[in-house]
Amino acid sequence: MKRWAAILGGIVVAIAALAGLAYANREAVFLMIAHYSLPHIAPNRPVTWAQGSAEATTGERPPNIIVILADDMGFNDITFNGGGIAGGAVPTPNIDSLGKEGVSFANGYDGNATCAPSRATIMTGRYATRFGFEFTPAPVAFQRLVGTSEEPGALVKPTFNAAEVKNTPKMDALRVPLTETFIAKVLKDKGYHTMHFGKWHLGATKGARPEDKGFDESLGFMAGGSMYLPESDPGVVNSKQPWDPIDRFLWPNLPYMVQFNGSEMFAPKGYMTDYLTDEALKAVEANRNRPFFMYFAPNAIHTPLQATKADYDALPQIKDHRLRVYGAMMRNLDRNVGRLLQKLKDLGLDQNTMVIFTSDNGGAGYIGLPEVNKPYRGWKATFFEGGIHSPFFIRWPAKIPAGSKYAAPVGHIDIFATAAAAAGAAPPKDKEIDGVDLVPFVTGKAEGRPHQIMFWRSGAYKVVLDGDWKLQSSEAQNKVWLYNLAADPTERHELSRAEPDRVRAMLDLIRQQDKKNVKSLWPSLLRGPIYIDHPSGVPAKAGEEYILWDN
Repeated sequence: MKRWAAILGGIVVAIAALAGLAYANREAVFLMIAHYSLPHIAPNRPVTWAQGSAEATTGERPPNIIVILADDMGFNDITFNGGGIAGGAVPTPNIDSLGKEGVSFANGYDGNATCAPSRATIMTGRYATRFGFEFTPAPVAFQRLVGTSEEPGALVKPTFNAAEVKNTPKMDALRVPLTETFIAKVLKDKGYHTMHFGKWHLGATKGARPEDKGFDESLGFMAGGSMYLPESDPGVVNSKQPWDPIDRFLWPNLPYMVQFNGSEMFAPKGYMTDYLTDEALKAVEANRNRPFFMYFAPNAIHTPLQATKADYDALPQIKDHRLRVYGAMMRNLDRNVGRLLQKLKDLGLDQNTMVIFTSDNGGAGYIGLPEVNKPYRGWKATFFEGGIHSPFFIRWPAKIPAGSKYAAPVGHIDIFATAAAAAGAAPPKDKEIDGVDLVPFVTGKAEGRPHQIMFWRSGAYKVVLDGDWKLQSSEAQNKVWLYNLAADPTERHELSRAEPDRVRAMLDLIRQQDKKNVKSLWPSLLRGPIYIDHPSGVPAKAGEEYILWDN
């Protein structure tokens, strides 16, 4: 009996030791579990694009429409805004040309401070909180890692809501409800040939994929990211952020792959942004004689930070390695935007093509670069201006005068209505569309502001913009921030104590909007601190401003 008791005791001790070892190395365990779920990737194969008519149709033709959506691009990452990466060391003449040759919106706002809800807003013309797509879809292993990891010397720790894991659908089921109508479907019904390139992140199961939501053709990846090249490729230069759990998750777990119209996954050919652009040029050529809609959404310049060696070598004046890789990625993205614009000119399509350019959210603080959103405070995942105030241009030479400027707030919610109106298409009658057609405002045919009030929400973190006044409310912190953006566009002077009546009125606006929203389709598993005035990798100091981000 004593012998069995000793054996049993030994087993208990061994299990406890293994559990302790696993906990001590939990990050490696989470990464290993995620890594073993990676799919098989076939070798590269050619893509054959559907060919339109060999000859142009006669009569008036509706405009082609191209939406170019950069990923995690900061307000200061282009030289149009007077700065640029490394003090202007990385010019962005092609992206800048869209603002110079069309209309630049001084106050263009993202649908959300993170990628997927913004993309859902663009596709539907509706606040994503109206249909429960409130959080960015992410694997549980990712959320567990981020929610249990803290930067060295952290004063505020993230939390992981393990109790809600059982209520979280599998990753592929985290999708926009199938009842939502996407702009691609509206334009397809109007006779447009519709194409998607790059990142999707709105659902990977049948019914939610691009080819099920109105896109005739789709080349890209369904998840939130991809490698630009294999890490060991001789033509790539990499930069890793050791303090960042997001970065530590991405490197071993992101595949280098694409799909075409739901095919098996296969490897791209070359650097991802170059490859997607190569194929987009072929698609424009194939559709030159019929109206087309192109949603061009490369993952540039989202992490992992990977640049081509040629672009990296072209920036020797930037001494900081991380900033140089980031700048090289921006250089590459701008060049590829230029290639797409040049193809339109070469085919005589540029005058009657509406090109919309923006970013899904502001620059990320976790890359450790302090000036990506300059002059604004905050980063991706915060509703300070740095997280949601992005470059926003529309070029349509046939309708919009070059050099136009528009100051009133507009946003991602307006892209749906603007594109539909340009095509002569009616929005769906069974849904309330939050956006408006911006062209009449830009051309002086409509007066007033497109929006008196705009909203953002991520869990307990909620924001309202009412005219020039912006109120942020972090219910988890029992804290509000109030700013008059007309007098203080960079949010330096907090006015909530001086304006208690305004605070109460704006909080009531948030409550009224919450009644129109629905419960999130899946629970928040992660709540983490994001400091406003310095990026990750910099030790926090007591008293510094931060928000708590729910996802």
